[in-house]
Amino acid sequence: MLIERIYDDDLAQAGYFIGCQAKGEAIVVDPRRDIAVYQAMAAANGMKIVAVAETHIHADFLSGTRELAAATGATAYVSGEGGADWQYEFEAERLHDNDEIALGNITVKAVHTPGHTPEHLSFLITDGAFADTPGYLLSGDFVFSGDLGRPDLLDAVAGGVDTRFAGAKQLFSSLRNKFLILPDHVQVHPGHGAGSACGKALGAIPSSTVGYERLYAWWGPYLAANDEEGFIAELLDGQPDAHAYFGRMKRENRQGPAVMGARAPLEELDTTEVARSLAANSMTFVDTRSNTEVHEGTVAGSLNIPAGKSTASYGAWVVNPETDTNPLVLLASDQKSAQDMWDHLVRVGIDTIAGFVTTIDGLPASTPKLIQPEELVGFNAAMVLDVRNRTEHAAGHVPGSHQLSGGRVMWNLDQLPAEGTIVTYCQSGVRNSVASSALRRAGYDVVELDGSYAAWAAWQQTRETVSSN
Repeated sequence: MLIERIYDDDLAQAGYFIGCQAKGEAIVVDPRRDIAVYQAMAAANGMKIVAVAETHIHADFLSGTRELAAATGATAYVSGEGGADWQYEFEAERLHDNDEIALGNITVKAVHTPGHTPEHLSFLITDGAFADTPGYLLSGDFVFSGDLGRPDLLDAVAGGVDTRFAGAKQLFSSLRNKFLILPDHVQVHPGHGAGSACGKALGAIPSSTVGYERLYAWWGPYLAANDEEGFIAELLDGQPDAHAYFGRMKRENRQGPAVMGARAPLEELDTTEVARSLAANSMTFVDTRSNTEVHEGTVAGSLNIPAGKSTASYGAWVVNPETDTNPLVLLASDQKSAQDMWDHLVRVGIDTIAGFVTTIDGLPASTPKLIQPEELVGFNAAMVLDVRNRTEHAAGHVPGSHQLSGGRVMWNLDQLPAEGTIVTYCQSGVRNSVASSALRRAGYDVVELDGSYAAWAAWQQTRETVSSN
């Protein structure tokens, strides 16, 4: 048996490729939409992808199940559990508790593990060439390394009201009745790693075992004592802010993400034509450089979506494809870099890219306004906006600031003053630059705190030291 983890550092998301060497068949679980990595893996191992499955209706990324099934002819499998309100709306085989998929010597067994979501499935894998009992669990967003999938996302992004309490109860039951009955040696392969907003304390270790989680996960003592009340209180306390785009992901994943098919390579665009399109507001420019470079000068009306680890996440903060209909033009060093950024963006449903340019020369220029920490005292701001998570804000913030995390800003403009200057900050300036670029594009007068909270805290510490001496 072959089992490979395909990990996306951008969204801290893991998909799995499981293949039977004897029969040359494979299944992919929880794929992303840029599917070349799975096709390459199948080709390298002489296998055919015959099945594609997903653990649940995802909130943090747009599923590639339909994309991969369409490209390979594989059968798509989704959960049929969770009741009438949690049924997928596209054509696929429905899996229920204890249903099985056979791939040569391999058996993939669906296990209904509700809590994170009502329809959630985990998959028990048995390698029949070596054993007649399961040795692996693909746990999706049920059990992570050291943590559990949060049960409050339906309240936060899907219009639920107090569903977190029912979800927490379901998690407790799923742990007790589905997870802890498994042998300690069963390997656990979760759907997310550290940095995901689908839990509050995910470990960076890529896999675990039932026995290790039983002994050392924070929830272990609560289950050992059958303390459901204490478990629920601990589980729900301190969950991070949920990004607003999660609601769109839930909706699109349930309905069925659009199948893109083969994508033609992005073309380099002429800056003169791009300038005309920007002037006509028929195109949106994306400055993919760092915030420090952007602060030295950027394109007027552009969005700052830094290339690199968080391209998809930041892109979904500031681009809503349901309302932002302009095609994007990317700043990139070359075609390969542009294509890589596009791959990241399609993972959150940002599909329409007009092309790329390699320079901002000749495009309308703008320089973001900055304010130094010492200038903030006495500055007549209509609002000081902290775009960090609420847990960061609670740990320390600029006095009088209003907290609204970067992933929620553009969906909560009613919380911002319609007139006056807004001073924005995050921890170091990266998230702040992303959110501020979107606010400027939306017409707000924004001044960024140079160096953000880290610089302000350092200045405050110096000020207090001088005063005490």
